[in-house]
Amino acid sequence: MPAAHTAMRCANFEERRDRALALFAEKGFGQVSMRELAAHVGLTPGSLYHHFPSKQDLLFDLIEELYEELQATLELGRRAMARGGSAISCLIAGHWQLHAERPLQFRLAERDFCCLSEAQQARLSVQRKRYEAGLLRLVAPRATLDAQTLEATAHVLATLLNQLPGMLRALPQAQALGLMESLLCGGIERTLGR
Repeated sequence: MPAAHTAMRCANFEERRDRALALFAEKGFGQVSMRELAAHVGLTPGSLYHHFPSKQDLLFDLIEELYEELQATLELGRRAMARGGSAISCLIAGHWQLHAERPLQFRLAERDFCCLSEAQQARLSVQRKRYEAGLLRLVAPRATLDAQTLEATAHVLATLLNQLPGMLRALPQAQALGLMESLLCGGIERTLGR
């Protein structure tokens, strides 16, 4: 198959995926029928399965992609630390940017996670815990609280990083980023003694 044709098929797939994402985010995963999804992405219901094995698999892929991107923000924090910079500032900026680029995926991950199968939920939970543990290691590498408290702290920290950008979008970016840093650093210092 010629490279130009392959590139066009990939672009069509991405466009259809983005349309499906927008529909799920607008209406809610459970409110979208397969027939409506097919019409919205420009396919017949029969050919939809050729592109997407199931509606659940598509939702899983969209949320999994978000966790892969979140994991990549940790690498940005590690690089900032290696250069002598602030990991938390870098993480905040990375999450802000990711939220700007993928707000619909954040909405799906929060709202429609429960629509996935138990196996899919378990796989994403493992990814989230890995991301949260990596996040905590970056911002508080010497924390000495018990494992259960550290896990809860990591979960709260990740939740704040993932939800504050949406809550603070009305503020000028510099002000919102500064507020996020104050909130997160204050909480980390009080909780973990950093």
